[in-house]
Amino acid sequence: MRLLVLEDDTTLGPWIEQGLNEAGHVVDLFADGKDALIAATTQPYDALILDRMVPGLDGLSVLKALRQAKVTAPAIFLTALGEIENRVEGLQAGGDDYLVKPFAFSELSARIEAVTRRRSSSEKESALLEAGDITIDLHKRICTRQGQAVDLNPKEFLLLEVFVRSKGRVQTRTMLLERVWSMNFDPTSSVVETHISRLRAKIEKPFGDTVIRTIRGSGYVFESA
Repeated sequence: MRLLVLEDDTTLGPWIEQGLNEAGHVVDLFADGKDALIAATTQPYDALILDRMVPGLDGLSVLKALRQAKVTAPAIFLTALGEIENRVEGLQAGGDDYLVKPFAFSELSARIEAVTRRRSSSEKESALLEAGDITIDLHKRICTRQGQAVDLNPKEFLLLEVFVRSKGRVQTRTMLLERVWSMNFDPTSSVVETHISRLRAKIEKPFGDTVIRTIRGSGYVFESA
C-alpha cells in the first residue's frame, strides 16, 4: 500500500517510515502539514497517518481540508492528545481511527490493516472506475471506451488507472515513475513518454479526441471526454 505519514518528530517519523517500509509499504513522510496536504490532493493514498500537533497546518486541519476536497482515504490520527473530546473531534473531522502516543508499532500496523480492510470491503461491490465514456473493470482487468474493448498491456492498464483515479490533477513524470514502475526519478528515462504515447494511440486516436493532456514543464493531466 502507499501510505502518507505526517509526523514532525525527527525520531518517531523515520522509525514509523522504516517499519512500514519493512512491512512492504511505500511511504511518503512529511513533517509539514502544508506539504502533506498538497501531496494527498495530487495523488491517491491507501491510508493517511496524521500527527495532530505539527508546526503550521496541524493534522486535524489537514484532514478537514482533504475531506472537503473529497479525498476519502482512511485516516488514523497519532497524537498525545488522548482525552475523549480530542478523540471525538478527530473522528468528527473525518478520521477513521485514533492512536494515542506512545504506541507499539504492531498496533499501528494492525490499525492500518483494519481501516483499509473496512474501506476495501465497502468498495468491493464497485470494481468499476468510470471517467466519461471510459470504463475500467479492476477485477476483470478490462478497459472499454464507448462500449468498445481497448486492448491494454499491464503497464498501460495501470497507467490509465492512475490517470482516471487522479482525474483533473497533474501527474508529473516522477509521480508516474513511482506509482506505475516503482522507480525513483531518472531524468534520462523515456519510459513514461513511451507508454503514454502507446496509451494515447489506443485510447485517443481511434476516437478522434484527447483525454491525456501534456502540461509543458509539469507533466500530464487526464480529462475525461
